[in-house]
Amino acid sequence: MVAAFAGWNDAASAATTALEAIAVSLEADPVAEIDPEDFYDFQVTRPTIRMAEGEARQVDWPENTIMAAVAPAAERDLVVVSGVEPNLRWRTFAEAVIEAAERLGVEMVVTLGALLADVPHTRAVPITGLAADAELVERLTLSRSSYEGPTGIVGIVHDACRRHGLTSASLWAAVPHYVAAVPNPKAALALLRRLEGFTGIAIEASELEEAMERFETQVDRAVAANPEIEELVRRLESEQADEPEIDTRDMPSGDTIAQDFQRFLRQRADGED
Repeated sequence: MVAAFAGWNDAASAATTALEAIAVSLEADPVAEIDPEDFYDFQVTRPTIRMAEGEARQVDWPENTIMAAVAPAAERDLVVVSGVEPNLRWRTFAEAVIEAAERLGVEMVVTLGALLADVPHTRAVPITGLAADAELVERLTLSRSSYEGPTGIVGIVHDACRRHGLTSASLWAAVPHYVAAVPNPKAALALLRRLEGFTGIAIEASELEEAMERFETQVDRAVAANPEIEELVRRLESEQADEPEIDTRDMPSGDTIAQDFQRFLRQRADGED
């Protein structure tokens, strides 16, 4: 089972974008849904209304869809869970996910996530793989998780896997915090390629690769037009390469620069294709 949830665990929509590419590539078919009624505060996660066939107004509720993805050339097929982080009853929600996994004969659960980090967009996306099972850590060259602090629904799902004796692992992409305002196909593609090593299932992702090229071009142009962000990117590149640190005493804070730059990117997204 491969799962990703929009919300706190999904910086720049990287995890859910990767999951969507998997579902499209393998022509996944929906087999079940989790009813949103018990798990969402609809004043926080609001349903939306759209026009259906140009006439009827249709309500779209927050969806958590379970899909079957057949992979004939691989040892295992995939169960794909695409959802939105719930507002309420997290333990019950996680139990529903695990019940679906057990009914469908799932042997391992892999969740995808993305987090904001001090990394430059010009470098390869750092992917962290975590698992609690020592054998799985060694076999898949992951690391044992030692994180302590707030968690999202991904952490609750992994705890439910542990209690039910179901093997689980988690893949996380580090997303540059100064471009978190727009979807990041580069991080999504990095998650996808790392997942291929887990599953042995090749995913066709040419559209995501093209989107990554457009993303990098747009961000490069935007960075070049903003000296403060350009300086921030050079500093992050220097830190990643372990080069001498640039003097930043007269620079605004990284968070301040990032907030201004994200507003700039949103304005560009509103005015461009």
